[in-house]
This record gives sequence, structure tokens and C-alpha cells, in this order.
Amino acid sequence: MQQATLLIVDDERSTRDGLRSAMEEEFDVYTASTTGEAMKILKSEPIQLMLTDLRLGGESGMDLLDFALTLAEPPVALMMTAYGSVDTAVEAMRRGAWHFVTKPLNLDEVEMLLKRALRNKTLETENKELKEQVTKPHKLDRLIGKSPEIERVSEMIQQVAPTRATILIEGESGTGKEVVAGLLHHLSGRPASKMVTVHCAALSPQLLESELFGHEKGAFTGASQRRIGRFEQADGGTLFLDEIGEIDSATQIKLLRILSERTLERVGSNTPIKVDVRVIAATNKNLREMVDRGEFREDLYFRLNVVSINMPPLRTRREDIVLLANTFLQEFANENDRLVKPLSDDALQLLSVYDWPGNVRELRTVIEHGVVMSNDDLIDVRHLPRFLVAPDATPDETSQALAKIPLDGGDEFNLHTLETKTIRAALLAAMDNRTRAAEMLGVSRRTLQRKLKSLGL
Repeated sequence: MQQATLLIVDDERSTRDGLRSAMEEEFDVYTASTTGEAMKILKSEPIQLMLTDLRLGGESGMDLLDFALTLAEPPVALMMTAYGSVDTAVEAMRRGAWHFVTKPLNLDEVEMLLKRALRNKTLETENKELKEQVTKPHKLDRLIGKSPEIERVSEMIQQVAPTRATILIEGESGTGKEVVAGLLHHLSGRPASKMVTVHCAALSPQLLESELFGHEKGAFTGASQRRIGRFEQADGGTLFLDEIGEIDSATQIKLLRILSERTLERVGSNTPIKVDVRVIAATNKNLREMVDRGEFREDLYFRLNVVSINMPPLRTRREDIVLLANTFLQEFANENDRLVKPLSDDALQLLSVYDWPGNVRELRTVIEHGVVMSNDDLIDVRHLPRFLVAPDATPDETSQALAKIPLDGGDEFNLHTLETKTIRAALLAAMDNRTRAAEMLGVSRRTLQRKLKSLGL
């Protein structure tokens, strides 16, 4: 298991070095001499404990304490000073310090206090996470949809989530791969542990290597402190590697070793570190084809692809579009403090025939746009982004074209390309079940039959 991280802040080098020497056997120690250095470390590293002097040259340790407590995961802070007084101690505790020690320091006492602070922090974190597990909706209802494709994905998640198997999630961008990864973690046997995410495409090869495996101080130019990598941060939990197809060959080799041996080495170190991490990877590329082209290691592909989950594109599960749209309507109405407005028939038809190259993520953006732009009682075509429509058509022209599709019956009507697309989309979504397609279109089965006959479908 990885050591707890401790940041020591003191403007006297002898004090910093002495405390580091005394504490580095029990803790993973970082040091800083100024509030600026300390803030930089706090923003970039998962610091659990902070031991800081009250006076840092011309700066105040109280200001550093205030900053640390604004972080999403603040460290437990202990203040130290040669100028201790009851008033100073009370002020530090009032502002959020966990404890207060005076110089000259009793190193055994400091170590004992740090260990006690760590135990308290661990208990508080576990209690918070357990409460979140009870109240937070991590169930399969986060995977929105009733289509056969989504039902198959749900069944697969329930089957493999409790196992230790490495999982590869494949699918186009925006299909919900990260949602599936979250469900796999939260339905696993380690839901109270961390899920750490790395977006592989966002980092250069050198930065990705350091991000994944960590580095030692001095490992390369700019490595002024030891850094704990994401594998170590995820120890006991889940590491989600998004866009795994983007990693370079050198990182692929290191990743293969970790998956095979469950050990890693930080950049600049030869010391193996054991990690217990469940790996979930995702890609919008065809890794099998990349292997055939020599762009991805075959042995790593097989290690990652113990179980494969394929996320279907939205265009193949059109019956989920309305359900997803209504969910997003509620979400963005709440977020923007607005009443929930329904989509007009024209808007629903337009959403149904669009091919959604950006999938669920694109639909979500479209609905947010509609919620923000509509000042009417409903969200109509003119409130939706223009890219949904033909480039040379205005929203009003599109609405007029949609209006040519009579949904109340009748044998004679002026056919339009969009009408054909709408009916074809409904039949596709209903898997050619005409009763179901008629319900989706809001017409009777008899009316749909007449339209199919006249269209020659």
C-alpha cells in the first residue's frame, strides 16, 4: 500500500531537512520553503497531511492554512511555531488547523500526532464515501435507455462489475463510455475506494508516463518533487484509462508490465511498487485494426480486452432519443433555474431523423441549447442549434417542411424528403414493428399503413 503524503513547510532548511529525515520512513514527504511553493504542491499533488510553520519569512502560515482548506480534498493541517501562545493556538484551530505544536519540536510527538491525524482523516473519508454510496444514484438507471442494445450493455455490466477482470469499453465518441466505467466501479466489490481517471490523449508521452507511474525528484528537468502517479493514487480502487489507443509504444510496454505483474516503477527509480488496481480502458478507435497495422501491441490488447463492452451509437437506438432528451430537459431546467418545457412535435421529429455523429454527448448539448434559448412555453425547432438543419435552410424553413407531414390521417398529402426520413427512422427504431412505429409517430397503425403504401415503402 502506498504511504500517506505529508507536506512540510518551513523557511528554515535545517528544520525541513530534519523533519524529512525523521518522517520519510512513515510518510511520502514533500517540502516547501514558501507559501507559493506549498500552494503549487497542494494544487498538483494529493497531499493528505500538512505540517507548516506559522511564520514563513515575511509570509504567514495562516494564509497557507486558509488556502489549503479551500481545496476539494484539503489536507489535515498541523501548525508549528516558536512563538506559540494560547491565543495563537486558538486562532489556528478556529481557522481549521487540526492541532498545534511548538518549537523546539519533539519528533516522536510530531510523528504520533501525524499518525493520529491520518487515522481521523481516513475514518472521516470512509464515512463520507459510505454515505455517498447510500444516497448517490450509482445504479444502472444512470444508463438511460430501453433499447435492446442498452439492455445488453446493462446485462454485461451486472455480469462483470463484481469481478477483477480488466475491461475494454469500445464505441464512438460521446456514446457514454465514461458513464459505463463509473457504473463498473460503483457496482464492483470496491465501491468505497477511489476511481481515478486519466485522459490519455490530453498528455504528451513524457507527461503521460509521469502521470501514470509517478516520478522521483530530479528524474527529469522540472521534477523538483517526488510525484505519486495515478496507479498509486488508485491503489485499492479503479483506474480508468480513457482513449487508450493514443498511448505511445514505450508507455504500452510499461502498462503491460503493470497488468502482468501488478508492480510499477516511478520514473527515475528502479524500486518496484506493488499496486492493487482494477483497470478499465476505453477507446473510440478499433484497437484490433491498430494491432494489425503495428500501431498497438497485440499482447497489451489481449491484456486489456479480457472483457469487451461495445457502446452502440445513438443512431442505432433511436427509440432512446426521446427518453434521453426528456432527462436532459429536466437536468438543464434545474441547472438554469427554469421551468421544464416540453419539446414541440416538430423538434421531436427533427431529433428523431438526425444521425447524431456526436451521439449522446451531442444530444445533451443540443437540449442544453434549447433550454437556454427558449422563452416560449415549449422548445421548438427555432430554439435548437442550426447544425441540426440543412446548412442552407433556416429553422423556420425546416419547421415548415416538418409541418407538411400530416399526423392526423388522410390519404392525400404533399410528400417531402423529411417525411420519408421520419417514417424510415421510426421503423428502424421500432425494429420494423409497425404498431410500435405508429405509436412513436403519434398516428394510428391504419394511417401509417396508408402512408407506407403511398410512399412505396
